[in-house]
Amino acid sequence: MFIDRAKIFVKGGDGGNGAVAFRREKYVPRGGPSGGDGGKGGDVILVVDPGLSTLMDFKYKIHYKAEKGKHGQGSNKMGKSAEDLIIRVPPGTVVKDPETGEVLADLVEQGQTFIAARGGRGGRGNARFASSIHKAPDFAEKGEPGEERWIVLELKLIADVGLIGFPNAGKSTLLSRISSARPKIADYPFTTLSPNLGVVDPGVGEGRSFVVADIPGLIEGAHEGMGLGHEFLRHVERTRLLVHVIDAAGLENDPVEGFYIINRELAQYSTSLARKPQLVAANKMDLPQAKENYTKIEMALKKEGLEVVPISAATGLGVKELLYKIRQKLDELPDESPDELKIEKKQYTIKEEEAFKIEKGGQVFVVSGNMVEKLVAMTDLENESAVKRLQRIFKKIGLDDALKKQGIKPGDSVKIGNAEFYYLE
Repeated sequence: MFIDRAKIFVKGGDGGNGAVAFRREKYVPRGGPSGGDGGKGGDVILVVDPGLSTLMDFKYKIHYKAEKGKHGQGSNKMGKSAEDLIIRVPPGTVVKDPETGEVLADLVEQGQTFIAARGGRGGRGNARFASSIHKAPDFAEKGEPGEERWIVLELKLIADVGLIGFPNAGKSTLLSRISSARPKIADYPFTTLSPNLGVVDPGVGEGRSFVVADIPGLIEGAHEGMGLGHEFLRHVERTRLLVHVIDAAGLENDPVEGFYIINRELAQYSTSLARKPQLVAANKMDLPQAKENYTKIEMALKKEGLEVVPISAATGLGVKELLYKIRQKLDELPDESPDELKIEKKQYTIKEEEAFKIEKGGQVFVVSGNMVEKLVAMTDLENESAVKRLQRIFKKIGLDDALKKQGIKPGDSVKIGNAEFYYLE
């Protein structure tokens, strides 16, 4: 089964907890703190694997969680960092934010990676908090929670040539004729419900091999999602050359009118698609109706500056000449895919966010923000010394003053993450 879209949950491993320990050697009086730091949690990393061609694996497994870091130990022993969780994806995988639709990564090259969720850093042991004032700190940090989020994976096939056209134009038959691909072929609309890839070898293609994608038949309204239009059209974006297969016999629609309908759909979906170079394959030339229509088709499309190659995918008529024309066109085009692949060079940056945000609901003040939520999560709230340190940090970053401006009173609740506090002066 070909799967080209998946939504998965990824979570980086939590960092290991720092240790609270003190030196206890026989001849070391008043031994100082010796608690080691916790290890880092594993990252969740997407890696391009050219051996994959579908997102099928993500149909059966949705949640991916990296391992936690090990806890620190006494004698300043640091906990072991966890191994990263590697998720292999096929070339052409686009990673998106499911809520905003923002592209987070465009993975096209072998070995290319993207950190989908970072593991948390290890908590610091009590040895790290020793100072000239606090010589024997009795607290340590908990490990930082790993990042977690849902992401959407979309696959855009990477092929040199895309076969486009109406259902039943003969694209699948042509693909089976020129390659070893064996797509399902039958005489009814939408026989092909998922893209098929075929490699045209040098012996047939009169030169270097190239990859051809049979894109399922498009219909009018495809740019608006009609007939799974969006699912199909995105696979055309990666191709360097489009071969527009038309039913020259006009058995289901006028071949010239159909040509313009499909091109309007490409233009309305993406301006870059409309600019892609095209070859026209006038198919079914073994039928008498096609021979009658061919002159009209050739005259109309030559006015558009397009080359028309008469073929019969069923009998093989003209197929060798079509492959020669395709190879010739590909040699004239730059090797690097055009505008669509520029996205892989884009720098994705993390947006700066406020240190914290306060929302008031009656006598409950909800404080949110990545930094303050992590501070609370990494604090041992059962340890009085650790809580006092947290209070000092809140004061330093201005949270106390901000709560007072919001009208907080002693006894009101302050909720941060999963923890709830009572406010006291």
